[in-house]
Amino acid sequence: MIKRSIPGYTTIISMTGLMAGRYATPGSTLYDLGCSLGASTLAMRQNILHHDCNIIGVDNSLPMLERCRCIIDTDAHSVPVSLVCANLEDIAIENASVVVINFTLQFIPLNHRKSLIQRIYNGLQPGGIMVLSEKVTFEDPHLDELNIDLFHQFKQANGYSRLEIAQKRSALEKVLLPETLNQHRQRIAEAGFSTCDVWFQCFNFASLIALK
Repeated sequence: MIKRSIPGYTTIISMTGLMAGRYATPGSTLYDLGCSLGASTLAMRQNILHHDCNIIGVDNSLPMLERCRCIIDTDAHSVPVSLVCANLEDIAIENASVVVINFTLQFIPLNHRKSLIQRIYNGLQPGGIMVLSEKVTFEDPHLDELNIDLFHQFKQANGYSRLEIAQKRSALEKVLLPETLNQHRQRIAEAGFSTCDVWFQCFNFASLIALK
């Protein structure tokens, strides 16, 4: 379903794996925050060259994690994966070389986002990275409406009806709270990251990489 709902999702996941392979350091921990069924976890696992690394996937849905474990157990790669059922605000980030937070921050209350990004920064090793993928809004209302319309056309082309799209939009209106890219960049810079930029964008979905 998520592939039909997020333009570029497959590219974001596969490139997340490549970036993890590049930045994972021996003996470090890689985090997948909001891991869901483990797509990013698997992409990282399949690209890490150091077998003394470990991956921690975090999600607050136990049924989701149970399904994730079944998927991971079918994977032949050997990097250990631990799954933790918890809210992201309760997770300690330690000895991290890579932290991935794909399409998760948008569901965190606005007043908790700064502290989460700060804890990610504090828990990263020097030279470590954060990959942050999000639905975004645009400061220009015309561009914002255009990208929303294009996104809805994308969903229709993938089999969603106008009614389904409208119902989904209504259901997420007060739950998913997107921000502009500048808001994300500012928060990331304030946390202390040395550099940050967009490496992928399609319509109102974007992924950033931030380097400590």
